[in-house]
Amino acid sequence: MVAAPVETTYAAARAMDLMDSVAIRAIFRGRELLMGATATEARKPQPLIDEVLALGWGVLAQDPGRELVLGAVTQPWEPEVRFRSLPPDEFAAFDAPGFAKIAFTIRAESLGPATSRFYTETRVATTDPEARRRFRRYWTMVSPGVRLIRRETLRLVRSEAERRYRSRRTARATV
Repeated sequence: MVAAPVETTYAAARAMDLMDSVAIRAIFRGRELLMGATATEARKPQPLIDEVLALGWGVLAQDPGRELVLGAVTQPWEPEVRFRSLPPDEFAAFDAPGFAKIAFTIRAESLGPATSRFYTETRVATTDPEARRRFRRYWTMVSPGVRLIRRETLRLVRSEAERRYRSRRTARATV
């Protein structure tokens, strides 16, 4: 639940920079160490959606101002994860062995003129039994961190959306 209009909440979610959170940075660094991945170089701050698209994800569907569904084909169990976007119809039909198809959604729902609910959902489908086995083993290892990232993401969106809304209301009240 967010004490801000749906438009403000959705904009805050799209603009969120996960690396603003010390906890999320630590979880990503922990994954690098656990998987033996190359340490991520320092990067300049950027909005979540811009970063995810730059990593190789693609837009599968959207309801502008309310919902965005991104997807990628990948092998997340590899130390150096590579994401590949596909057009929505190809993504749905993709079945090359050895992959996971991941869809990630952000959605803001209006509950009134100054109240909204923010959701995020991730779904994974593997393309064969071996990929499923590898993904399940990987998920067992990383799921505690992913759950913490999800909670922290919800906190960041709520905090930023409410801050933006209060700021606008204060600015209007002083004019």
